[in-house]
Amino acid sequence: MSLILNIETTSEVCSVGLALNGELIASRETIDPNSHSRLLTVFIDEIFKEAGKTVSDIDAIAISKGPGSYTGLRIGTSVAKGLCYSLGKPLISVDTLQSIAYGILFKSGLKNDFELEFFICPLIDARRMEVYTGLYDKDLNCLKEPYAHIFEEVSFKELLEKNIVLFGGSGMEKAKSILTGNNAIFVDDIKASALYMAGLSLSSFEKKEFVDMVYFEPFYLKEFIAGKSKGIPGLTPRL
Repeated sequence: MSLILNIETTSEVCSVGLALNGELIASRETIDPNSHSRLLTVFIDEIFKEAGKTVSDIDAIAISKGPGSYTGLRIGTSVAKGLCYSLGKPLISVDTLQSIAYGILFKSGLKNDFELEFFICPLIDARRMEVYTGLYDKDLNCLKEPYAHIFEEVSFKELLEKNIVLFGGSGMEKAKSILTGNNAIFVDDIKASALYMAGLSLSSFEKKEFVDMVYFEPFYLKEFIAGKSKGIPGLTPRL
């Protein structure tokens, strides 16, 4: 039995979810701008009351680690660390892009399609035509670590020539304006959310993959130098 509090504040979304054995039993979420500092602790209090639990009942706290908004990441991390310290509970770090990839997979309806081969490319909106992204297989294994990408005419061209790729997330409209062809599948209405964290945080909890609260810092991915990607061995020389 495991009761895990999941916190997602990497974007304009302020989202929390309480998961029992990987299944959400209560959640709150808003996209109201600049609401994290005002609503995060309120939402946490509300979901515990809804679930008939107390904060001391939890076994761990999971925080979406980024990449994402500097302010949002700092607020979420501060609250998660504060609760962990006061309760003596472990902290779990969840890759935001992997969490979004799960949301894309789940909403696409292809989660249980064992025959179709495809990749998942979550997109977080950044500046102008830039996004934060990565590449995952259908089992959510990371094939390309999170990086910053500026969309241009040749973006993902070689990957899409030979592979089906599911795209989704807050940066998807930028992809739609550039990418063409039947191999690019766009999954709408996907955003960073605690709803997609439960399975990932449970897996880390069961493996005892906790982070050191003293040294843990969010993954901001702020620095970006334009240039050619090293690509993915066996897949494509450039994304």
